[in-house]
Amino acid sequence: MTASSVSSPSASSPSGGSARYRDVFGVSEFRTLFSLQTLQVGGDSVRTIALSVQTFERTGSPVAAALVFAAGMLPYVVGGALLLSLADRVPPRRLLTGYHLLRLAVTAVLAVGGLPLPVVMALLVAVGLFAPVGGASVQARLPALLPGDGYVLGRSLFTMTSAGAQIAGQAAGGLLLAVLTPSGALWLSAAGAALAAGLARFRLPDTPASTRGASTGTARATWRTNRLLLGGRTTRGLLLAGWLPISLSVGAEGVAVPYAGSLGHPGAAGLLLSAAAAGMLAGNLVAGRWIRPDLRERLALPLAALTGAPLLLFAFEPGLAAACGLMAAGTCGLGYELVVQRRLVDAVPEEIRGQGIGLYGSGLMTGQAVGIGAAGALGEVMAPGHVMALCGAATLAACLCLVRPLR
Repeated sequence: MTASSVSSPSASSPSGGSARYRDVFGVSEFRTLFSLQTLQVGGDSVRTIALSVQTFERTGSPVAAALVFAAGMLPYVVGGALLLSLADRVPPRRLLTGYHLLRLAVTAVLAVGGLPLPVVMALLVAVGLFAPVGGASVQARLPALLPGDGYVLGRSLFTMTSAGAQIAGQAAGGLLLAVLTPSGALWLSAAGAALAAGLARFRLPDTPASTRGASTGTARATWRTNRLLLGGRTTRGLLLAGWLPISLSVGAEGVAVPYAGSLGHPGAAGLLLSAAAAGMLAGNLVAGRWIRPDLRERLALPLAALTGAPLLLFAFEPGLAAACGLMAAGTCGLGYELVVQRRLVDAVPEEIRGQGIGLYGSGLMTGQAVGIGAAGALGEVMAPGHVMALCGAATLAACLCLVRPLR
């Protein structure tokens, strides 16, 4: 047990009930990790929107702007397949300091401007390759810092804050671009990366890596552990239980713009997506803080089914207000993910926990991209409301196939 985890048992309720926010934030290292996560998501959101605008102004190409917008996510699956073992082989303080210094260097170079589009894309890919490793290193520390139900509450806080920081970062990016040039907004994002690097270096304890003396290459070790996790019946079931319902249901968001257009209000797609984000925040808040741990465990399957059931009603093409309500109701069910993640943490050996959590995140990111892409393709031949209903039906079918790990 590390020194930082000695003082953390207060993060779980002594009676086995739900943990409290003051208990979780009472752990110093958790506060630092929480700050790093917020700075990263908010700063990357500002960088993405500023760089997209900068690229469009230079090239006049919507395709180029879209590529820049997506470039940070595209290499996520590659990083997850080749580099994830670093999360267990490199001490967290060293890894996170290096990762945020990489973000700082890349953002500063982009802020200078004048780079050809292929170079811009290459820089964003470089950051994106290490994003799953940085995230896995952070998440792997949570079980040691927050034992018992404290882990569930801490993980829900990360989910809610990531969504909130992303929304706030995009909004702040839009406001900044009203008073600053894209280059100025990028410099502010670079300043946030510098602050994160300083926090990681000077506020995180020097805890050792989970895996010592590993002589196998990083890519080979990553592949070997990924095969181990996917080959185990328990871990494979939990990974699929986390990936499939979310990836299938989120496809509905991929046709939010066409659906709003079919109602005669194309600009209202933002309301649909905001309603979905609000539902996710509410679902994680209620599941993480207000539902008893034993009841939360029993509700995993019904909550997973809730992510898809409201989407079935889009077959009847409800109006805008009802559509927003259905989107919010569906994403409320995403609180089931907290149960799956806790079970996965218990099932994965501590020495590969970082990679297990990283594999979960990489698969989730990839699955959502595939789900959104598939829904968009179906939208070429089907009405958007019918595509959304199909996403709901596919989600329910996946839940039926995953009854064992969800229970």
